[in-house]
Amino acid sequence: MTRRTLHANELDAGGRALRRERSSLVRLHLTRGLLAVLWAVAFRKAHQQLDATAIALLVAYPLIDAVSSLIDYRTTAAPADRRVTGFNGLLSTAAAIALGLAALSGVTLVLVVFGAWAAASGAAQLLLGLERRSTGLGSQWPMLIAGGLSFLVGFVYVVQATGARPTLDMLPVYATGGGVFFIVQAFLLGWRACRLQRAWLAR
Repeated sequence: MTRRTLHANELDAGGRALRRERSSLVRLHLTRGLLAVLWAVAFRKAHQQLDATAIALLVAYPLIDAVSSLIDYRTTAAPADRRVTGFNGLLSTAAAIALGLAALSGVTLVLVVFGAWAAASGAAQLLLGLERRSTGLGSQWPMLIAGGLSFLVGFVYVVQATGARPTLDMLPVYATGGGVFFIVQAFLLGWRACRLQRAWLAR
């Protein structure tokens, strides 16, 4: 599909649904990104000991992703996108439960579970970004980079768990990076929406 064809689609009746989806994604990505940054700030202060606060935060992080995936699933129309977001929602829900149980055993198992989830959810995010590049939602490079990094970092965490002194110090960095990419993606979608709206008004 050419860029000219995508632009034409924006201006017809079917394009209105695409604009609604884009508007929803702007709000969703911005909220998701800000929550990730706030989580990183809170976890940086609480992760020195796996007490009740740290465990609650560990469970909360994938739940944020699960809720975001559910909202995304309900607002997107593309079947391929719905399959990926639905899978990621179920995956993140399972990860939240697994992290809560793993925290009872210590840092090593937490890193293994978190790393496995980060790798799997990163692969899903990468696939979703590739799908959305062809549906008129514009550049997805923040989501592609974030998904690829999450996939790679997940394996790093699993390897780190086998070391002599596993630590959760890098989880806030992981969350901050992901949050920033979501915020950038929201900005790009919003900028594209404004540009296309001006084009529509200038017809």
